[in-house]
Amino acid sequence: MTPDLRPERDFWAAHPGATLAGVDEAGRGCLAGPVVAAAVQIAQVDIAALAAGPLAAANDSKQLSPAQRDRLHAILTHEPRVRWAIGQASVEEIDRLNILRATHLAMRRALEALPALPDHALVDGLPVKGLPIPHDALVKGDARSLLIACASILAKVTRDRICLELDARHPGYGLAQHKGYGTRAHLDALRRLGPAPCHRRSFAPVRAIQDDLPFPD
Repeated sequence: MTPDLRPERDFWAAHPGATLAGVDEAGRGCLAGPVVAAAVQIAQVDIAALAAGPLAAANDSKQLSPAQRDRLHAILTHEPRVRWAIGQASVEEIDRLNILRATHLAMRRALEALPALPDHALVDGLPVKGLPIPHDALVKGDARSLLIACASILAKVTRDRICLELDARHPGYGLAQHKGYGTRAHLDALRRLGPAPCHRRSFAPVRAIQDDLPFPD
């Protein structure tokens, strides 16, 4: 499945002239680093031309290679017809609030960081609490909506680059390779080195090491 403009067109058919953004996150399931959200807004008058032109390859970020994501990230962040913003929730906020609430906080921050708050949002996944505007939640939205797909690319590339910085600060965990996910190499490094400041203490594999408990398989 590749994203098309059906969700956007359905919204504008019901709300002509309203402003619309797509929102997605990256890093929710990771053991380290912040959760990152992105919001992307494109005007109704511009979206078809962008979808057929420079954004024709946009898709769910998981379906793209790193090189494809980087190329689309450059297009999105330099195209004047695209408005975009990033929001994050820190490791400390994840541990204090829980990952679901922290993810919702990052999404709210992304929307609020746009040059102007849109009228409505399309959000990947399930409904989100605490957004400053109404929204429609679309399961597998990053494979259905162009706006959400673009947000997924910005969130993924931003978080991957954060993980490169974390890898330089906390060598030995392989964060540049696995980007904080719970791979075997990452779990082995946690056993060997213990948690670093960038690790999420509320996540079970990290908590087990911190509390010297049997490590979960």
